[in-house]
Parts: sequence; structure tokens; C-alpha cells
Amino acid sequence: MNNIKKAIICKDVDTFDPNQYLANNRLPKAGDVGIFKVIKIGKHTSLQAANGRTTTLFEGDYFLGAFGNRYATVVFRGEVPVAYRDEYHILGKGGVVGVVKQTHKKAEEIGPTTVQFVAFATGETGQVLNTQKKLNSRYPNHGVKRNYKVILSVGSSMDSGKTTTAGFLVRGLKNAGKKVNYIKFTGTVFTKDKDFVEACGADFVIDFSDLGYPSTFLYETDELLDLYSNLLDRAIENKPDYLVVEIADGLLQKETKMLLMNAEFRKQFDSIIYSTGDNLGAIGGLETLRKMALTPFAISGRFTASPMLIDELKGIVNIPVLTLEDLEQETVSKLLKPSHKNKRLAKVG
Repeated sequence: MNNIKKAIICKDVDTFDPNQYLANNRLPKAGDVGIFKVIKIGKHTSLQAANGRTTTLFEGDYFLGAFGNRYATVVFRGEVPVAYRDEYHILGKGGVVGVVKQTHKKAEEIGPTTVQFVAFATGETGQVLNTQKKLNSRYPNHGVKRNYKVILSVGSSMDSGKTTTAGFLVRGLKNAGKKVNYIKFTGTVFTKDKDFVEACGADFVIDFSDLGYPSTFLYETDELLDLYSNLLDRAIENKPDYLVVEIADGLLQKETKMLLMNAEFRKQFDSIIYSTGDNLGAIGGLETLRKMALTPFAISGRFTASPMLIDELKGIVNIPVLTLEDLEQETVSKLLKPSHKNKRLAKVG
């Protein structure tokens, strides 16, 4: 096991001892660090290494990764195993390992990259190392009285344009002379999104994996709220004017819907921007948000690459439709409006 490649989820794991006995006598938990051997290359031909670079995988390679879950509608859904297996799967490029449960049709032929679980990585006292950092408990009203505004970036689905929207919104606020930070709150470990927003000019970027979480899929609301509170503590240290927060996946995804319907989380943001890939996704998303008593200050997303789709939608909706060029204008801050309505939430889903 010489030259073990280290995935980015394990970037804070400096020293460890391999324990093969525990690998056959202890079921893993999310965040548990393991040593894996690549058996067959499939969907994932590389990993994001601890230094942020891409490292190619070859059959027979060993790497340090972490068990976790993943929800990706255009690839597959996978979970931490609940029984011992001969083979496991790479669920994400950031080094998340688990068992695939559902697969998108386009990924069925190639299948996941399969690996063998060789050993747990253990510490000085023999404990299994876990990437997840201990969270401070949140305060009930944390972030309510604040000197900064929080803008939530949500979308109709995976790849609807949420991150690009967030990044160009950051550009617009920066062009207005504001200090702007970014949090990628939910998703699966891979720094592409926060790297993009940082390149757009954000003064500070952070995501859930910086606190050691391989993903946020299948966590309960209380832990997610604690996670957000801890991310927020770091994101406001440099006293931003604005904080752009992105939630992965679509409005109907379990954790996304759970958070948007949660009264405590709703206190944490001031405005929402909604991204989608087509006009019907825009109309359906607005209706879904309306049932949650939420109104975005604008719509953007992949569909805005088509002037024809924009023209169609402008005749139907009564909120601004913003292209990337619109988002990066300094005047975008003048469009920001509160997202909350004082009425009962309708049932969603």
C-alpha cells in the first residue's frame, strides 16, 4: 500500500494506522476514513486530491477516502453500507465511498468505479478516524440580528444554474463595492463550486466539507442547522455586507424542502434567487415557492442563455428575469427584496 492517494475529504488526516481487523468487524458511519483499493474503473476515473488537484485513478491504486452518502439526480444515489460487502463504489470525486442504490440511465452502462475496502484508518488510541468535525450547538436566534444580508440561491434541480447564478450575483455585488462571502451549504464534497465563486470575486468561501462532512444527504434537520450555524460563524468573521448561500439539488429534494419549510432556517436569509433550466421549471418552481410562502427577488439559470425563452417567460411572471450579464451589474443590489410572506405555509409534496 505504498503511495496511497489522499482524497480531498481526508485533507486534514495527517497520520493514521491501517486496521484491517475492524474493516471486517465494524460497520462504517458517515465520515469514517478508510483505505480503499480500486478494482474496476467506471464513472469516476479520478479523484480530487487533498491539494485540490485532480489525480487519475488506475486499477490497483490505493486511496484514502471517507464513507458517505450522495444524492445526484443526473448520476446516482448512494449510501453508507449497512452490511459487509466484497465491493463498494466511489460516489463522488471528492473521495466519498458507499453503495450505489439508484442510477441515472446515462450512467448505467459505464457503472460506478468499484473498490475494495482494505482497512479503517485509525488514530493513536485505535479509534477509527472520522472527518466530521465536532459542531458547536447553534443559538436559537443565531444570525437574526445582523449587519449583513443573506441571499439564498436555490434551483429546480441539479445543474439548473444555481452556482453560476450565485457567482455572477457575487460579481454584481462586488461591482457595487460590497464585501461578499459565499457558503455552499449542502451537497457532496467537491470544491468546484466554491472555487468558481471565489474566482468570481467572493471575499471568503466555505462549504460543508471544510467541516469534514462528505455530504449532507440523509442528515436530520437539527444537525443541518448546527452545520449551517458553524459555517456561518466562519463566514461572518470578516464582517461581510452580503452572504450568498447555495443549497444543492432541487426544491423537492428531501433536505432542501426540509430546510425551506423550517421556521428557524427561514429566519437566516433575507432574499432568494431561483434558477432553472426551462420556462416550465420557472413556473412550477415559483408555484412551489409560493406554497412555501416564499417569493424570489429574481429568476435566472440555464434557460437565460436563450433570448426566446426569456421573452416567453417575461409575459407570464411578474418578477425580474436576470441573465448573467444582468446579475453582474452593480445595480443588482437595488432589486433585492425580502422573500418572506406573513401567511401560513401550504402543503408541498
